[in-house]
Amino acid sequence: MVDLNSLLWTMLIGLVTGFLAGVIVKGRGFGVVGDIIVGIFGAITGAWLFTLLGLSAYGILGVTLMSLVGALVFLGLIGVVVRRA
Repeated sequence: MVDLNSLLWTMLIGLVTGFLAGVIVKGRGFGVVGDIIVGIFGAITGAWLFTLLGLSAYGILGVTLMSLVGALVFLGLIGVVVRRA
């Protein structure tokens, strides 16, 4: 069963980190849905990277920073793929 509270927090953190990553990389956000998508993929990417490096993130601030790092890496990879296409 999906915990609605966790899902809402994931979407909220995804929105914030997606918006911040969009502002840092592109100079503006990607819209609400785009920011949430970038943030969620960023959270997945950040968790994977932190696990590879043996790092952990705790609390809202830690998870937000981890997601932001992941979102920036995700957007960087997307940028490389788009330039080559």
